[in-house]
Amino acid sequence: MKLIEFEDLPATPWKNGGGVTRELHCQPAGASFDDFLWRVSIADVSQSGAFSSFAGVDRVITLLEGEGMDLVSDSGNHVLLSRLQPHRFRGEDQVTAELAGGACQDFNLMLRRGAVAGEVRVWSIDQDLEQGCNLLFCVQGRWDVLAQDGEHATLEPRQSLVWEQRPGQVSLRSLSAGSILIGVNINQQ
Repeated sequence: MKLIEFEDLPATPWKNGGGVTRELHCQPAGASFDDFLWRVSIADVSQSGAFSSFAGVDRVITLLEGEGMDLVSDSGNHVLLSRLQPHRFRGEDQVTAELAGGACQDFNLMLRRGAVAGEVRVWSIDQDLEQGCNLLFCVQGRWDVLAQDGEHATLEPRQSLVWEQRPGQVSLRSLSAGSILIGVNINQQ
């Protein structure tokens, strides 16, 4: 189990140069935009514009902060992204974001299609995850995390926990009213 402090993560330019992102975790470690298996990051979106293209990558975006954004793809799909509602799309799709009311921040999961599959879950109540998970991100409140192997941590806002291998059962207990936690599960294909 590895604890990650959001404030310690360096801001790096998006692949298309249109904004900045902070990488929470990447597999394999040190992989580039072109050869990761899976990647989790948090992006600052300060203006409307195009998403970076990632051929062969499935993406899941979850709005963390802001009034929302309209996602419009070249295929004609149109989605109003609301806070804490994960949305999946293909990385090679030409997607443009129109901000609904100013800057936003979003949580991103990217998955190399054919190599891994994954999901983003959002919880506001206690959970017992029989199969564990690969990454947790505390959106708000405080969470007590206890893994089957006895590892324990308390997550504060904007902290993450990462496991290289799923630890088996993980218990998640909210320690304050209004707590929200994001979980990421990855499966090899």
